[in-house]
Amino acid sequence: MINSILQYSLYLIILVVLAIPLGSYIGKVMNGEKVFLSKVTKPVEKFIYKILGVNENEEMGWKKYFKSIVFFSLLSFIFLFALQIIQGFLPLNPEGVKGTSFDLSFNTTASFVSNTNWQAYSGESQLSYLTQMLGLTVQNFLSAAVGIAVLFALIRGFSRTEKKTIGNFWVDSTRSVLYILIPLSIVVSVLINSQGVVQNFKAYEEVELLEPVTLEDGTVVTKGVVPQGPAASQISIKQLGTNGGGFFGVNSAHPLENPTPFSNAVEMISILLIPAALCFTFGRNIKDKKQGRAIFIAMFSVLVIALAAIAVSEANATPQLASGGAVDISTVNQAGGNMEGKEARFGIAASSTWAAFTTAASNGSVNSMHDSYTPLGGMVPMLLMQLGEVIFGGVGCGLYGMLAFAIIAVFIAGLMVGRTPEYLGKKIEPYEMRMAMLVSLATPIAILVSSAIASLVPSVLESLNNSGAHGFSEMLYAYSSAGGNNGSAFAGFAANTPFINISIGLVMLFARFVPMFGTLAIAGSLASKKKVAVSSGSLATHNALFIGLLIFVVILVGALSFFPALALGPIAEHFQMIG
Repeated sequence: MINSILQYSLYLIILVVLAIPLGSYIGKVMNGEKVFLSKVTKPVEKFIYKILGVNENEEMGWKKYFKSIVFFSLLSFIFLFALQIIQGFLPLNPEGVKGTSFDLSFNTTASFVSNTNWQAYSGESQLSYLTQMLGLTVQNFLSAAVGIAVLFALIRGFSRTEKKTIGNFWVDSTRSVLYILIPLSIVVSVLINSQGVVQNFKAYEEVELLEPVTLEDGTVVTKGVVPQGPAASQISIKQLGTNGGGFFGVNSAHPLENPTPFSNAVEMISILLIPAALCFTFGRNIKDKKQGRAIFIAMFSVLVIALAAIAVSEANATPQLASGGAVDISTVNQAGGNMEGKEARFGIAASSTWAAFTTAASNGSVNSMHDSYTPLGGMVPMLLMQLGEVIFGGVGCGLYGMLAFAIIAVFIAGLMVGRTPEYLGKKIEPYEMRMAMLVSLATPIAILVSSAIASLVPSVLESLNNSGAHGFSEMLYAYSSAGGNNGSAFAGFAANTPFINISIGLVMLFARFVPMFGTLAIAGSLASKKKVAVSSGSLATHNALFIGLLIFVVILVGALSFFPALALGPIAEHFQMIG
């Protein structure tokens, strides 16, 4: 137990230690300040603007900013969709993989354009190297850059006074890729490649099995196929960009995608590194570091509670696993607990931490199968997604989602004390509240409506791996993952059907672009406002009281929205288990 606690603590400490200086660096980059990479990247940045015909000094209003995002995402969508359809005729396809179906192409394209990376396919058997590299890996960079760009548009909304512009989308996204995502991805790629994560263009290798395997029909299998490919370069950005889509079907549980405890630690910390750093960037760029720390503490506190809940549930396992005492599930001198669906090389501590990190962020990569978690151990990752992915969340989108909740919190506090609500020196009026509610309710609406419709479709029920409460949890988790732009799944849910592919694709697009619209509308409105002088009656938004209020509002929205659904799934299963 002590060893597990030390592991949990070490992961969290490393995350904080790395996030603080990275937050300062990101703030400088996005402000156009000189950094240590400027000599190398500035000429490249200028060259890109020249090719695109972009004037880096020309700024946009919020409507033009949003239109630019839609146009850019539409181009990305068309390119990635077409690439999957025709991949069978293109090079870098040593296994001769054919093009994917229309509905699967739509689903995968919507998934990667929306930074969700939900996967209804197995990468090593259904996508070519070219599609993985030119399509998915490139989109991992671009979709992450869009999220960061929207966040900085909102930050400018808070920091500017009586302005009609909130920045330039093309400049923001270019800087995000050149100065932040590419350098970090190179570092992570080298680290995990040194541990054995593959990075090549070789054809798949056939190897002799150590022990022959006899199938049910009597066939004896003596050889196996080892997939290859340019995996490390995709895995690094899938983690850093909170994308999560695996190069291989079983994601980061695959030994060629995540072979060692060190690679596991590097990939896992990468998931939350940029989202955590952006909290400190926020405080720096609004010139009030206490505000950034307050947001960070609120997110970090919920993450620690969620991690503890998962860890305890998985360490205690279930009465059924104990088999009436015939099986030792204690954690004394052996793995113990619920090891079903977990890799022996990682154990419960590293698996539980990954589950918390990946669903707190809108990442979705997994190193264990959440379908095999205990009822409550599986419910917590589901709830983290249902909260709107705001406990750090995705790069950019997690923080702007949390800031929408902060606006709601100050509005509620203003009503309680009879004052006009203010946040960071800006009055919060009905327009900002409507847009903040749009941002915070987009996820519950997407998840609950789509889950209700899916539960009435017979083909969806046929896709479930289990019946009863656990089967309902599989379906609810899938649409929670889509609505939270997460991408993880309860393993075993057969998602590659036309209805599920199309419906989940539409949910992912809705949950991505509706909150962006609301966020940019808030940014434009705030930027045009005057600063309000701080008085003795102003609500302090950096102390423990406000942090507690913010956490309460976040949980309240999630609990009220999803408790009935959770009661039918994991909660019901938990009581069935102990009954």
